[in-house]
Amino acid sequence: MVAVRRTILLVALAAAIVAPAAAQALPPLPHGWPSHRVELGLADQPGGAAALRREAHFGFRYQYLAGGVNTGRGWSTWNPNGTFVTRYIDESSAQRITPVFSYYMVRQSLPGKDVGDELKADLGNLADAGTMKALLGDLKLFFQRAGATKRRAILHLEPDLWGYVEQAARAGDASTVPALVSAAGMPELAGLPDTAAGFAQAVKRLRDRYAPRVLLAYHLSVWGTKVDIALSDPPRRQVRALGLKAAAFYRSLHTRFDLTFAEFSDRDAGFKQKIYGDGGASWWNAADFARNVHFLSTYSRAARQRIAMWQIPLGNREMRAENNTWGHFQDNRVEWLLGAHGSRHLKAYRRAGVIAFLFGGGAGGTTCACDPQHDGITNPPAIDGNNRPSLSADDDGGLFRELARRFYRRHPPRL
Repeated sequence: MVAVRRTILLVALAAAIVAPAAAQALPPLPHGWPSHRVELGLADQPGGAAALRREAHFGFRYQYLAGGVNTGRGWSTWNPNGTFVTRYIDESSAQRITPVFSYYMVRQSLPGKDVGDELKADLGNLADAGTMKALLGDLKLFFQRAGATKRRAILHLEPDLWGYVEQAARAGDASTVPALVSAAGMPELAGLPDTAAGFAQAVKRLRDRYAPRVLLAYHLSVWGTKVDIALSDPPRRQVRALGLKAAAFYRSLHTRFDLTFAEFSDRDAGFKQKIYGDGGASWWNAADFARNVHFLSTYSRAARQRIAMWQIPLGNREMRAENNTWGHFQDNRVEWLLGAHGSRHLKAYRRAGVIAFLFGGGAGGTTCACDPQHDGITNPPAIDGNNRPSLSADDDGGLFRELARRFYRRHPPRL
């Protein structure tokens, strides 16, 4: 009997040691989150909201704000006085869609714009007084324009930047990376530290003052830990350690974002295979998705952040249109999340803290649920068993929109 009890105790202890993060409570939904169900979103240019709403009851649409703050080509110049933001929010709200802005300005600003090394470019711009003065002024303008609408929107702050800051930080502490914040001279930001943590605090302060209805999203780069779990395939215990490390870096910002954005890849797996010649390393299998879920689950609970998956590649392996040519590259994320077994996979991500899935390509030539190639309906010879004829002129053969409509007809999972 003693031996049996000892065996039971040892089994329980082992289970406790390796207990998945999913056993812990999820953080609450962001305050003011516009839905209590899992939602889909799509990259969508101005003028597209009504058509998007007719396709399916999408919860989100997103648009990059880019061009650099001191180049004369930044988003604030796209319409007079930064009203691009106002128009995009108004158009989205009229269709009951929440607009998302991916603010990507540091890398494209001078002088870093002309630096080949992205890490050095980003960190150099953070430490440049002129660049930071322009950047903080640009962010203030965004919040003023968004705040004037008094409508809900999301600002997704600087994808990739935080991953580079994490890699440069000593002991995973964002306060060890220089960024000129108070030194930039904006009165509202007086007293904040001149560090990357101070930059995060500055953006939060501007949001709180000028646009309290805008939700502020941090960007989680899985490679910020210096271990890319999709390429290195580490064991589960290491994946958990990396998730905790990523959460510790987020906490070193000493300010709270409303949620976190994360991503699978910025390009279709077929794009990276054919254009970059990676030998198929970017294709994910079930083990890769499982590692991703475990990493996100660990991060979500340790950082107390819900997660939106963003810029999900739109390629697929079903439609004949996907023949791994420019604009028509294959991938398997759409099928994994929305295909035949998608409900089970979505459930795993929901348990990991994910509350939204936003689809779109991260560069020219990636697959789109639209027709930027202007080649109409295409049905080239099938490859790899992708023998379904195209449903529309969309460069993915129309699969994403078909699956999105099915997703909403079947009632999205509640959060």
